[in-house]
Amino acid sequence: MSHSAVSQAAAVSVSIGNERSLTRSVFKQNNSISFNTKPWSSSLALTQKTSTIRDAKRYSNTTICMSVQQASSSKVNVSPIELEDPTDPPLNLYKPKDSYTAKIVSVERVVGPKAPGETCHIVIDHDGNLPYWEGQSYGVIPPGENPKKPGAPHNVRLYSIASTRYGDFFDGKTASLCVRRAVYYDPETGKEDPSKNGVCSNFLCDSKPGDKIQITGPSGKVMLLPENDPNATHIMIATGTGVAPYRGYLRRLFMENVPNYKFGGLAWLFLGVANTDSLLYDDEFSKYLKDHPDNFRFDKALSREEKNKKGGKMYVQDKIEEYSDEIFKLLDNGAHIYFCGLKGMMPGIQDTLKRVAEERGESWDAKLSQLRKNKQWHVEVY
Repeated sequence: MSHSAVSQAAAVSVSIGNERSLTRSVFKQNNSISFNTKPWSSSLALTQKTSTIRDAKRYSNTTICMSVQQASSSKVNVSPIELEDPTDPPLNLYKPKDSYTAKIVSVERVVGPKAPGETCHIVIDHDGNLPYWEGQSYGVIPPGENPKKPGAPHNVRLYSIASTRYGDFFDGKTASLCVRRAVYYDPETGKEDPSKNGVCSNFLCDSKPGDKIQITGPSGKVMLLPENDPNATHIMIATGTGVAPYRGYLRRLFMENVPNYKFGGLAWLFLGVANTDSLLYDDEFSKYLKDHPDNFRFDKALSREEKNKKGGKMYVQDKIEEYSDEIFKLLDNGAHIYFCGLKGMMPGIQDTLKRVAEERGESWDAKLSQLRKNKQWHVEVY
């Protein structure tokens, strides 16, 4: 499906996979150093290029680069450390009418054979020209014409970035996306109708190394990871590809040796997927559990393999209910809570939280209002 894109990328509407419509709010401080002028990012890219090994050599083995941490519990050094300087996130460096031409580095299927549908991890080379922060999104403009506007390009589709600002190669030159291929099946015949498949998700999942890709952004502030308190608690709730921003958070917290930042708090991830084969980045998350048992918790809800306490399918809200007392106490003590995934996840979660609050003799509406006021409540659904 095609939808309209606002030039400032404040609200881009889309409907499938990790493509979505969002309006985000601010909670990062301003500073005299800013990403929001291209000369800054260009000069950074210039300094990076002096040490660049060309594409083919630099990205000759994606799997090895992405799995550096698997071999050792020591953290990985990152560069360029200038990416830590601004306290103002980069925003809309490239807009739909002035998009950036990046290159595909790799496309890898990241779900098992029994997963319903296909999800791919896609690494994109921006050569340092499109910096971003964890929790932000890129816009992608698929090639071809907009069927509703002949002669015009397709509208922008937003995708949460699934890597830290340093990328999967820790050099500040790539970004990664987690994309589920959107396939349409005719409800009467049960057969796939390629004419109604998701244009952008299929373009991305079918891409080959070296292919060009038009990128806009970065955009978004509501999912930025607050780092003013290194001992904070972050409760992350995701369904499917909604885990993308959390992969970025967790790599920053546990995998990367980030200058002047040492995380000593708690990161607690709840991930809801259909079955074991649908789990995304499970090796990485399991590694954090092993290496940082005091700082990381990971709870999975496998709807087609597990039952909730009422005998129904186990959804992410059932896991939240299971730990509701602990979650409410953490929120009362200032924890941040994040939600990312299909918008259909929110009604069930809200109903669960409201029921738990009432059981505790609290007003959920008043509590939610306070969480929003305190900037503890972060929602990005599509």
